[in-house]
Amino acid sequence: MPYSKKSDQNEKKQELSRKSMKHPVQSIPARVNILFFVIFVLFMILIGKLYNMQIMNPKFYADKNSGVGSNYTITQGAPRGNIYDATGKPLATTTPVEAVEFTRGQNTTAAQMRTVADSLSTIISSTSSTATLTTRDKKDYYLADPKNLAKVTASLTSKEKTTASGQALTGAEIYTVQLSKVTDADLNFTPQQTFAAQLYKMMNGTTIFNTTTIAIGNITADQQAAIAQREGNLPGISVTTGWNRSTANDSLTPLIGTVSSQAAGLPSDEAAKLLKEGYQRNDRVGTSYLEKSYEQYLQGTHQVSKVIIDKSGNVSGTKITQQGKKGDDLKLTINLDFQNAVDGILQQELNKAVGTGAGTYGTGAYAVVLNAKTGAVLAMSGFKRDTTTGQLTPDVLGTMNNAYEPGSAVKPATLTTGWASGAISGDQVFTDQIIQMQGSKTITSDWGSTFPVPLNAIQALEYSSNSYMAQVAMAMLGQTYTPNMYLATDKATQVWKNFRTTFASYGLGTSTGFDIPEGSTGLLGADTSATNAVFQSIGQYDNYTPLQMGTYAMTLANKGKRLSPHIVQGIYESNTNGGLGNLVKTIEPKVMDNVNITPEDMNIIQQGMYQVTHGTYSSYGFGPTGLHTQEGIAQSISEKTGTAQTSTRDSQGNLIYNPDGSLLETYISNAVSFAPSDNPQIAVAVMVPQTSLVNNQVAQTANYITNDIYKTYFANAQFQQSN
Repeated sequence: MPYSKKSDQNEKKQELSRKSMKHPVQSIPARVNILFFVIFVLFMILIGKLYNMQIMNPKFYADKNSGVGSNYTITQGAPRGNIYDATGKPLATTTPVEAVEFTRGQNTTAAQMRTVADSLSTIISSTSSTATLTTRDKKDYYLADPKNLAKVTASLTSKEKTTASGQALTGAEIYTVQLSKVTDADLNFTPQQTFAAQLYKMMNGTTIFNTTTIAIGNITADQQAAIAQREGNLPGISVTTGWNRSTANDSLTPLIGTVSSQAAGLPSDEAAKLLKEGYQRNDRVGTSYLEKSYEQYLQGTHQVSKVIIDKSGNVSGTKITQQGKKGDDLKLTINLDFQNAVDGILQQELNKAVGTGAGTYGTGAYAVVLNAKTGAVLAMSGFKRDTTTGQLTPDVLGTMNNAYEPGSAVKPATLTTGWASGAISGDQVFTDQIIQMQGSKTITSDWGSTFPVPLNAIQALEYSSNSYMAQVAMAMLGQTYTPNMYLATDKATQVWKNFRTTFASYGLGTSTGFDIPEGSTGLLGADTSATNAVFQSIGQYDNYTPLQMGTYAMTLANKGKRLSPHIVQGIYESNTNGGLGNLVKTIEPKVMDNVNITPEDMNIIQQGMYQVTHGTYSSYGFGPTGLHTQEGIAQSISEKTGTAQTSTRDSQGNLIYNPDGSLLETYISNAVSFAPSDNPQIAVAVMVPQTSLVNNQVAQTANYITNDIYKTYFANAQFQQSN
């Protein structure tokens, strides 16, 4: 065959093809080996897992298969701790009562819950439920019946089942349409159906593997037996012990505060915070005042149970893993008998003031009594008065919520500000005289003098010299008084800073640190002008609460050491027999601030306050006879009074006018004091708004109240022993 270049090329191509075919043939065994190795490894893992399940941990997996190993738990609140007065009288108590609980399983349906609710409603009384029903709640109950749901579903048109674009509605969207189809006639429930709907609402609001008390109280032994007999037809239902909160009906009741109901659970505005602290949504918690501020002690320890579920995911039982413990008890600093006595004093003096004409427009009276050495509250009493009917209503919260101008009662704080700022020194002398400034009303001392008189600081307190204090403010502004002068404004900002800082060190215009968070820290004026600084010096600008004034009086008694007032004396374990158990914690005095003046200057203040009740000057009603504070009391009392002129309002807050169209002016009668003068035991603050002049003189209602409080306290050894 002749040689051909083309044929030679074909032979070469065939040779290359034969060589290339050898590679896939050689790679097949390697791939098979890898596959066999992977299968071997997986097989060994499977064998190891089976060995672990059947040989090493058979019980763990058996329990897990039966539900015993479930990680779901139930947390239940314990009974709340009690609250007692200083002598052990109960003020707020927890009473155990029978309750019905519902634990929701994983597969519990709405229809099943309705069946349980209907059945349970025939066993227990409707008075055991506190749940309120909305129209939506009633519709949910109505549609939980499969027959009702089917009827409503059948009534839906194709258009109602789709969106505007023809898309099928989701299940939630369909349910919204179904709800709209339920009529008022469908919701015309019988009383028993209404009760069943209440039970259903509580059950339906329970999350999976959680427990809710759906009925409490009025559950008899026969009803408990009936529930036990029908246990198989009432899945998730159990009888347990709940509690009710009872509060004594006295003037302190509002201060005790409130506790949420089982239905309300955690307050919505605090739910997130409390849930992080371990609370459950249906826990009952303190929602105001003492119940809220001591929640961490009163709440107690939750009982924790592990949920046992069967293979179908339903609850078959529970196992307690942490026993609950009743909350701790509180013992207050207030002796209820002394509190009641102070209440009686306020009512008596208010009625007496009406009889003399001093209380015609009076809107109430407030008094705070503190242990001068510890800050313990001995009494917080308040009454508001209807100016139309004259009726008196207890208003203990007014002692911490209402704020009034203090008048001359703040003059010790004014002197303190002058000393602290370096504007005055020691027992400095100013001439008491009529103060007339440009663009401002005249300031007079109104203590009887008709000509200029030099006064030192002690005398300025004794005579309550407005002129002296106004000149202290002027000295802080860098000025000396001259008639018809203009006040300098360049230092007004700093003067106001000095006033507010120093007054706050006494507890005025700031938080006192009271263990029940205050409703008000006073009303501080926004116009911090030089003129208003002068009126601040005589207590006729900023407003303070009776509790702040009481703290101020206590700080004066303590030579400038400010303690926080507290109403809880100690925290105790619950006693199984009732009453207080072992002491857990004593509330110790807490120092909030120290007034920034020398001991010598503080002595000047205390001497001036002593002179108010022991001095010889009485031409304007001052001195032992005029003030009435020291009458009939062996212990020496130191005091500073104050009156602040104010516009008069009725009980609805409307201004009252004179027949000539001018505003009717009345006076706030105030007093701060402590006793005994040389070793203070108690401090007292009294504020009486809207008193009227009697025989052209200011009413002394606050002094009468002060006197009666000291007389009552020192005449009864029991009140002093419980302090």
